[in-house]
Amino acid sequence: MTRKLFGTDGIRGTANTPPVTADIALKVAMATAQRLKRGDHRHRVVIGKDTRLSGYMLEPALTAGFIAMGMDVKLVGPMPTPAVAMLTRSLRADLGVMISASHNPYEDNGIKLFGADGYKLSDDVEEDIEQLMDAAPALVPAADLGRASRLDDAPGRYIEYVKNTFPKGLRLDGMKIVVDCAHGAAYKIAPRILYELGAEVVPVAVAPDGKNINKDCGATATQGLQEAVMRHGADIGLALDGDADRIMICDERGHIVDGDQIMALIAKSYHESGQLKGGGVVATVMSNLGLERFLVAQGLHLCRTPVGDRYVVDHMRGNDYNVGGEQSGHIILGDYSTTGDGLIAALQVLAVIRRAQKPASAVMNVFAPVPQLLQNVRYKNAVSLDSGEMQTAIRSAEERLGDAGRILVRKSGTEPLVRVMAEGDEEKLVKAVVQELCAVVTRIGGG
Repeated sequence: MTRKLFGTDGIRGTANTPPVTADIALKVAMATAQRLKRGDHRHRVVIGKDTRLSGYMLEPALTAGFIAMGMDVKLVGPMPTPAVAMLTRSLRADLGVMISASHNPYEDNGIKLFGADGYKLSDDVEEDIEQLMDAAPALVPAADLGRASRLDDAPGRYIEYVKNTFPKGLRLDGMKIVVDCAHGAAYKIAPRILYELGAEVVPVAVAPDGKNINKDCGATATQGLQEAVMRHGADIGLALDGDADRIMICDERGHIVDGDQIMALIAKSYHESGQLKGGGVVATVMSNLGLERFLVAQGLHLCRTPVGDRYVVDHMRGNDYNVGGEQSGHIILGDYSTTGDGLIAALQVLAVIRRAQKPASAVMNVFAPVPQLLQNVRYKNAVSLDSGEMQTAIRSAEERLGDAGRILVRKSGTEPLVRVMAEGDEEKLVKAVVQELCAVVTRIGGG
């Protein structure tokens, strides 16, 4: 069976339009409860959300569905996605739910599901949930209905958890840090963590109104962060996305450091201290070839997975790695978290900078990226990437780049887009092959 509702990161779409509607959320909750309830203990689910207006619609719908199936609900309000994963484990809950569309604009929303272990549910379990949504739910008798309550100290619990990942004996005294919270889930938590560790904090995008999440701010729109770092003379800038599971960093010169550089820095630090597991890093097919070359030079290796942090996590768990992530800033540090956590990753980077006693620019640009270009091609008609014309074009591009380059052509999991990526040592050649491949996709798909 192929999943129709769940994508690479839960359910996502335009709010109040299928599949992100109150009635579908209700059915998802009931089906998920039916699939995951085991034993005769009192079952519990943790529900968090970001700051989108539509969260007020989805939260009560999910709550009603779980209560109807006899599960108690703990509501934690606006909280980062990794906080929901952590609280699910801490509270010995059977399930965690995050209402968020991550870095997408406010018009979108989504539902992410975590198991009792804090990890995202597997593809197989999500398929089971979809099947159960088509059947009548096994509603409990009135006497067995669940209860809902607010967990008022949830922010404090997560703040202390994150602070405890920062090395003992280190402080951020004397550092001026700009933190862009994207008007999202970490708008209160992130500045407080940095302040309590001793930093002078300049908070940016910390006034959510339900509609401004990720709007010209956060990890996917870093210009405001860069300008703020330069204007305030800050030592470093941190940009989270709407649910704070990804991070982009800006050095004191205003230059952006992406997820590949962050993974390289942390892996090098862990390797030197004997903390690195697995002998390398797990990343996706999108990570820069320069990262791979850097790791090889360190005696390490790069394992590539399909796009999606869940696939990175699966490989890390199955092969005992503790550093992985995506170029986009999802950084998974298995010693501390079960999913991407922008704040924990930021603190690991800050620890390296403090120990080095050098500016961020001197520490964070770990390797020279290979020229890389990614273009999205929107299509109208069905596009087969296995067609003869497409495969011939891909083989031709690979031959032109030779051993010093890489081609990746894939469909988006959430939009009618084909993503065309190429990288190699010659920037002009990279641009040329991407343009040629995009032209083939456009011709086939009527874009």
